[in-house]
Amino acid sequence: MAYEQILSCITLEAGQDLSAKQYFFVTQAAGDGQADPTGDGLLANGVLQNAPSAAGQAATVAIGGVTRVSTGDVVARGALLASDANGEAVTAGVGDYCLAKALEASTVAHQIIAAQLMITPSKVTA
Repeated sequence: MAYEQILSCITLEAGQDLSAKQYFFVTQAAGDGQADPTGDGLLANGVLQNAPSAAGQAATVAIGGVTRVSTGDVVARGALLASDANGEAVTAGVGDYCLAKALEASTVAHQIIAAQLMITPSKVTA
């Protein structure tokens, strides 16, 4: 089933070549303010919607709504999602920041699925 919604997005400056990171979670670095792939279980600003090919280019980041995400592993529909070490969506574990909820299942890694962004400053506790 396809999900469509107008996303709330912001534009950040890419911190590196993100051409292979479309639909990955990204985080704005505190030091330089640039967007880089989110680390394992860390808090994200949102999901990269475009594919900037060099540092300094515009990175469109979805911060609210229903977006596509690239999965780093098999994910069940309804699972709470966190970032893996590459910025891909995986099932959230204890201690991870919850970033989204899977609206579709993925059956393999690197599959693109729909997810509802739910970025919160709270970690999964159980």
